[in-house]
Amino acid sequence: MIIQTQPIELYYWPTPNGWKITIMLEELGVPYTVKYVNIGRGEQFEPSFLKISPNNRMPAIIDPEGPGGEPISVFESGAILQYLGRKFGKFYPADERQRVEVEEWLFWQVGGLGPMAGQANHFRVYAPEQVPYAIDRYTNEVNRLYGVMNKRLADREFLAGDYSIADIASIGWTMGYERQGQDLNEFPNLKRWFETMKARPAVRRGIDVGKEERDRQNLATDKEAQKILFGQRARS
Repeated sequence: MIIQTQPIELYYWPTPNGWKITIMLEELGVPYTVKYVNIGRGEQFEPSFLKISPNNRMPAIIDPEGPGGEPISVFESGAILQYLGRKFGKFYPADERQRVEVEEWLFWQVGGLGPMAGQANHFRVYAPEQVPYAIDRYTNEVNRLYGVMNKRLADREFLAGDYSIADIASIGWTMGYERQGQDLNEFPNLKRWFETMKARPAVRRGIDVGKEERDRQNLATDKEAQKILFGQRARS
């Protein structure tokens, strides 16, 4: 059993991707400190942050007790979950068949549920003009993905059987189901999983991290934040 003596540094903003890591750290019960990266004010472009997250996206971590006892930085939420799961031996099984199953659903979230839910939310809530085609396209795709999830959960409690980083990755992206144009009553197995996940104390604690920061910045009306977040192009 690995004992973390120095806190892991988490570079974070309270969004579904950020919640993945706060939930994981809360589930693991390891010490961590939060370094807020205010993405609505462009702090993700600061050179010091880009050194550990070259994609100018949070979350990222620095583990001062990395491999060989030396510090290591990790960016991208899925990679962070895998790293923490391997290091602490929890929520990411060592058995290869079980691990493949977890990874399938982790990358299903990273490549599908997250991006599609994000686009649905953007065109339904933040777009300066209503684009019916885009709204229908992404709302329908999220509906399809919810259906996949609902079918998967018909005969198991969690996405990969046992509770894992796949569930931790997915819960934040279903929290905004109403903003994504979805009704959980259409997906009874997904709804059962959703309520089970929300009832976990570590999930509740993880989602509450930085709640006051999130409440303070209303992205729907903050034009400066929208300009920073929604108009990005390559930077030299």
